[in-house]
Amino acid sequence: MADQDRIARLRDIPMFATLSDAALERLATIASDFDAPAGQVLIQPDQPGSGLLIITSGTATVELGRQTVECGPGECIGELSLLIDDLVHVARVRATSNVTGFAISRRDFDALLDADLARGLLGVLARRLVVTDRLLSEH
Repeated sequence: MADQDRIARLRDIPMFATLSDAALERLATIASDFDAPAGQVLIQPDQPGSGLLIITSGTATVELGRQTVECGPGECIGELSLLIDDLVHVARVRATSNVTGFAISRRDFDALLDADLARGLLGVLARRLVVTDRLLSEH
């Protein structure tokens, strides 16, 4: 059984807030903890995507051309790499403070994907696409 604290922290993430206890427990068993110091690059443009980063504390900046978006606790980065084979990142993501969170690899996510998890993820993806579209249209 997954640690109840991990499950509670995952439930605080908007993308996962409505998932069942069973789905959160499955997710908690595959999520790895990560720590990154301020300034560390978390995602590099032109590099293949390998999974999802979920920020639980600290902030990171997504740098897309001249546009930047700050991400904080509860936000997910790299989520499209969970769904698209051979995805290459287009933005750089850099920790702007010390960051902690969860990392979920594509391989592990594929092993537990079901409708409950997919529904939460698709809502976040749709919102992210709207924000990206707005950023790109500001050029």
